[in-house]
Amino acid sequence: MRDGIFALATAPGRAAVAVVRLSGSHVGEALINLAGALPAPRLATLRRLKDADGATIDQALVLWFEGPASYTGEDSAELHLHGGRAVVERVMLRLGELGLRLAEPGEFTRRAFENGKLDLAQAEAVADLVDAETALQAKQALDQLGGALSRRYESWRESLLEALALLEAAVDFPDEDLPEDVAARAHPAMTMLLGELREALADAERGRRVRDGYRIALIGAPNAGKSSLLNALVERDAAIVTAIPGTTRDVVEVPLVLGGYKVLLADTAGVRKTSDEVESEGVRRARRWAEEADLRLWVVDSHGADSAWREARDLVRSTDLLLMNKSDLPGQALELEFEGERIACSTWNSADMDHLRGRLTDRVVDALSGADFPAATRLRHLDSLAEARDALTRALSTKPELIEVMAEEVRLAARALARVTGRIDPEAVLGKVFSSFCIGK
Repeated sequence: MRDGIFALATAPGRAAVAVVRLSGSHVGEALINLAGALPAPRLATLRRLKDADGATIDQALVLWFEGPASYTGEDSAELHLHGGRAVVERVMLRLGELGLRLAEPGEFTRRAFENGKLDLAQAEAVADLVDAETALQAKQALDQLGGALSRRYESWRESLLEALALLEAAVDFPDEDLPEDVAARAHPAMTMLLGELREALADAERGRRVRDGYRIALIGAPNAGKSSLLNALVERDAAIVTAIPGTTRDVVEVPLVLGGYKVLLADTAGVRKTSDEVESEGVRRARRWAEEADLRLWVVDSHGADSAWREARDLVRSTDLLLMNKSDLPGQALELEFEGERIACSTWNSADMDHLRGRLTDRVVDALSGADFPAATRLRHLDSLAEARDALTRALSTKPELIEVMAEEVRLAARALARVTGRIDPEAVLGKVFSSFCIGK
């Protein structure tokens, strides 16, 4: 059993209750010194916690989890303290005196992975669940924690291993009484799996968008009304609005929830040619954010007297939305050629804003909803999928007489999929995965 660790599992600061978690070697001994005796396993017990000189630190609920029947698979405990800072600091100081050390970020979940309580994809789901801001983010994380992602990758890996067994039989036992087409029998399963991997890659961004947020950029010329639209959509003064062109100099990102999904709505600098160094940098950032966005809202002053709207035209795609803004103003509106959907709107008209918010919600739900669990929720999943697809593609294009080469490519594909759950080569990714965790998880 590894060295003992402890951490505050609840948010720091004044609170009604604070929870300190312990795991590893000497936890039982430390608990006896602190609370007098070990309570019955998994039974919350009221105990008086004492300092080295016998002075009472706190009266707390103590829970004892004997390994391996614990979250980490080690001897573990939880102390439910009164949440005053003095009490928490004194308890943690005492635990240090008893030979335990402060845990590193994600160390509890890392130990759970290393002790076989979770695979790597499930461990990542723990962090995603802690970070979830919407119900659908939480649902995706809970499904992944329950093994949905792991089962999908393991099913693909098992299919590859079955194909690999046929190929290796042809390589290792050429003189045995085996069917002549034993290697060829692996091809249908490999071809079917390659199709599934390609479909999964096409859909892979959906899981990442649910986790990180669907990105919508407001783009257009200065004074087209982008900042006013942002404020109207989020129903607060998130961006500064003035009549001075070029007021917005940087990207203003505002999170909101549409259809149960997290969305990042960005107000960007007005796109135009300028000699102002600061504004030029704002335009550059606006273009970069717009190019990487999932959806662009091209905001045009529908009664603009000049052709400033043309400056942002190259950023727009046919799948984006054209917003003919300031539609409440009198006079002839501009006529623009645009293949995609266009909406006339005014930030002063609540019905217009409700309609626009509804159309954005439809777009987000259409993009992020799906019947199947997404094949990737992080970039490393996407990389492993692509690596497996490429290896399997090479295997199927290998000449039949080069069975050893074909088998090696299938083996590489299986290894790529196994890395998602941490079945092989986990050390290369463990530090990156767990460094993003909060202390106490």
